[in-house]
Amino acid sequence: MPHTAILVDGLSKQYRIGERQRKFPTLRDSLVRVLRPRQRTAKGKEAFWALRDVGFEIKQGEVVGVIGRNGAGKSTLLKILSRITRPSKGFAEIHGRVGSLLEVGTGFHPELTGRENIYLNGAILGMRHSEIERKFDEIVDFAEIERFLYTAVKHYSTGMFMRLAFSVAAHLDPEILLVDEVLAVGDAEFQKKCLGKMGSVAKQGRTVLFVSHNMPAVQSLCNRCIYLESGRLRCAGSLQEGIAMYHDASGSAELENRTGEVAVLGMRVNGETSPVLSTASPVRFEFDLAIRASISGFRLFLIIENSQGTQVLHLVENQRELKAIRGPGTYRVSVSLPPLWVTPGIYSFHTKCIYDGVNLKGRYVSDKQMLSFTSNYNPESAPGVLSPPVEWAAVPADRSMASARNGVPVLDGMTSLTKKQVM
Repeated sequence: MPHTAILVDGLSKQYRIGERQRKFPTLRDSLVRVLRPRQRTAKGKEAFWALRDVGFEIKQGEVVGVIGRNGAGKSTLLKILSRITRPSKGFAEIHGRVGSLLEVGTGFHPELTGRENIYLNGAILGMRHSEIERKFDEIVDFAEIERFLYTAVKHYSTGMFMRLAFSVAAHLDPEILLVDEVLAVGDAEFQKKCLGKMGSVAKQGRTVLFVSHNMPAVQSLCNRCIYLESGRLRCAGSLQEGIAMYHDASGSAELENRTGEVAVLGMRVNGETSPVLSTASPVRFEFDLAIRASISGFRLFLIIENSQGTQVLHLVENQRELKAIRGPGTYRVSVSLPPLWVTPGIYSFHTKCIYDGVNLKGRYVSDKQMLSFTSNYNPESAPGVLSPPVEWAAVPADRSMASARNGVPVLDGMTSLTKKQVM
């Protein structure tokens, strides 16, 4: 049975808004106090809990995604686990050597060359000199900066700097790796390379805590999920449940122009509010459209997005099919679709209504609700947008059968037509 790598119990961290951090006195501070003796710091200091009563356990070898909206406490949690920040309450036990990728590039000196910064930054991150020597060529190859190895990093482009910084940090050999948003920088090719490196680290049996807003990356790397909301732990376990809660919270925060004239109520898919659908089965969306004013025209939209926020389906109805909607009242609206051949995973859907009347014009956007698509014919989620059911077949080539079927002579796999046949 795997041993415990991280044990967190009642972990809390409090900050005070408006409180100035104590610092060493300087001549400038003394002069300011003399010239402005009555100046005071901000009144009404407010206590802010970045984390509140967080508790969970992570076993050795687990790869756990830490997700949540901005300000949820994710980075604070990793800083406490890295021993950078002290908790206000509770404790966190760490069993094993910890490596942290919290801010890529921390500790780099702009006047030093790339080679010198590899040794400097590696030492800051806890790598021994012999370990840096052994991995030096691998670090340089990964960063792709061999031509500029003896150039001061202040002359590096942003991409070169980030590649080198990540390469040094990614070649640590800790038992526990804490990663905070390292995939949020760089171009698409760099992010893909970083993701591949993180995948190889995870497969080596190390314990990894991975903070990211990139849900596909979390899904591909992690087998468990920790979801934080406003500093509190809401989910510690199911990856699917945690991502669903994350998207629910994001959807609720994106409501726009909510008015009283139009409202969408009780959205359901195949009769359920948070369904798990098969990509091989038809889909039926239903919702109640409440209209509380006289509207001369409207457009209804049904939008499905993947976990990255990309629209995979955008349907619009311009009141041609919904002739029953004549005036104020509540109407049951349904949209029936054939099987959606999307790649299995977590999606969201919402509706939108743009309307106008005699003296009003408005726009209504509903909450987002979660969809989960599974597939019986493709158990492994493949890259791409579509994943249709297909049948592969291979038969021996038979020229005589092809010729008899088409009535056309076949020569070496190519159709051969005489001048008479063409005419």
